[in-house]
Amino acid sequence: MSALLKLALGMDWISSQLSKIATWTVLAAALISAGNAFIRYGLDLSSNAWLEIQWYLFAATVMLGAPFVLYMNEHVRVDIIYGKLRGNKQVYVDIAGLVVFLLPAMALIAYLSWPLFTRALFSGEMSNNAGGLIRWPAIMLMPVGFSLMFLQGLAEITKRVAYLRGIYEMNTHYEKPVQ
Repeated sequence: MSALLKLALGMDWISSQLSKIATWTVLAAALISAGNAFIRYGLDLSSNAWLEIQWYLFAATVMLGAPFVLYMNEHVRVDIIYGKLRGNKQVYVDIAGLVVFLLPAMALIAYLSWPLFTRALFSGEMSNNAGGLIRWPAIMLMPVGFSLMFLQGLAEITKRVAYLRGIYEMNTHYEKPVQ
């Protein structure tokens, strides 16, 4: 179990590092958006590429940042049930949700998105918009992002099993979101 736990903690580190990249993509998208607005309305110049790069950066934000959200235990839950559970019951619900829902969905979407990426890469697919960008970098984020979520899901399962076995300490406190 200690080897698996080391791999899980390594995945946590990778997710943390990728979240830093995701943070910078938010800033880059905001700056590009502001710059594009200034150029478009102030100088009456623009290109669809500026709009598309914002979409690409948003895709990077979501796909590279999602594993960190799972790692930080801030993902979506059914609070009506989960918030009322006490003790290790929440950990068992987490494991069941990860095994039954997250892992199969992430594996399937990563698998199905891979051919889309390879087709876009080898065909040199371009946006249909005038001045648009090549599409494979954005499409690549799908198999990469969903694979990273799958790996972070495995890491979360490993940590929770280690917690239940008493060989890993983790904070099981769950604070219900304020609505």
